[in-house]
Amino acid sequence: MYLCYDLDMSHRTTILLDEDSRKAARELALQYDCSTSEAIRRAILRHHESVFGVPARTRRDRVKVLQRLFELFEGHDAEAELRELKQQDSGF
Repeated sequence: MYLCYDLDMSHRTTILLDEDSRKAARELALQYDCSTSEAIRRAILRHHESVFGVPARTRRDRVKVLQRLFELFEGHDAEAELRELKQQDSGF
């Protein structure tokens, strides 16, 4: 749900990070496989959600995605798939 460099991006902010904060931001960037700036943006949004809650629109979007996943996996036999994968792996 995170869009990088949206067309209505209109503000630029400069922040000074101490060494621990810079290292933490860089580690997040490596984990997320994105730029340090994008990792900081994501961290701010996630922290905002943890403090203030997830906006109603985002919750609705997440529910739609979850419902779609339920539809995609309806009737799926996970145990049968695991048995088949184990059988395929037995040759290695």
